[in-house]
Amino acid sequence: MTVWNLGSINADLVYRVPHLPGPGETLASTRYSRGLGGKGANMSVAIARAGAQVRHLGAVGPDGGWMIERLLEYGVDTRLIDRIGEASGHAVIAVDEAGENQIILYPGANRAISEIALADRLGHGESHDIFLFQNETNAQRQAATLASRRGMRIAYAAAPFEADAVKAVMPLLDLLILNAVEAEQLRAATGLGPAELPVRDVVVTRGAEGAHWYETDTGTRTEIPPVPAEAVDTTGAGDTFTGYLIAGLDRGLPMRQALDLAAKAGAIMVSRVGTADAIPDLKDIEDRFGPGA
Repeated sequence: MTVWNLGSINADLVYRVPHLPGPGETLASTRYSRGLGGKGANMSVAIARAGAQVRHLGAVGPDGGWMIERLLEYGVDTRLIDRIGEASGHAVIAVDEAGENQIILYPGANRAISEIALADRLGHGESHDIFLFQNETNAQRQAATLASRRGMRIAYAAAPFEADAVKAVMPLLDLLILNAVEAEQLRAATGLGPAELPVRDVVVTRGAEGAHWYETDTGTRTEIPPVPAEAVDTTGAGDTFTGYLIAGLDRGLPMRQALDLAAKAGAIMVSRVGTADAIPDLKDIEDRFGPGA
């Protein structure tokens, strides 16, 4: 089985700061690093590091060759990533001493992905595959429609959150993943809580409080307990959770077991500094939580 991930690829420019800057404030950083990021790339890395096969659908600019190479090093199938004339996406990230962050994002090539190429590539998807996407690229509805026609399981990570983007793809979804703030924003826009949405499975992540899984067909809510962690950087934790969840499902794990694995991966991730380059692999999880974790 294969995960097809239509997702962003960004250069993450990370600045460590004493505190997050306020309006009009000039603040000296204490450290700087450049790394691979973007919600799509983060999720592809997490899927690969969780032991599943992932084909990344996306684009970078002339300056993005190093990002493709980094994805390849982590086990992501990069053959479907295009190099185009638009500058690569990038993010300027400030991280304070408590691990909280502020992010300024330039979408670049992520919003210039060829819809014609997507149609051709997704034509090779199969019914036992999973199609994953987020709100950092163009062609979301078009690609999800194509994947749905192939019988693929459709999963959407609703970030960065836009209510209209979620509503546009909701009829196609089998799995919706969003955080607690996004769930409330979607409730305000639709009048529907997570248990009432027309999506079979809805997962609401709640940071240090764990997650909730809603099976809307049965009206069941399952609480996923939090995994204790000392947070130093929350950047990419949600992407890691999502990637591990999708990888677990692709590998045939039951939803509850995949969610528990995702929670452990997210707990390790927040204890590290960085984004895609800091995502744990299965051995990291086994080393911390024991064999069979």
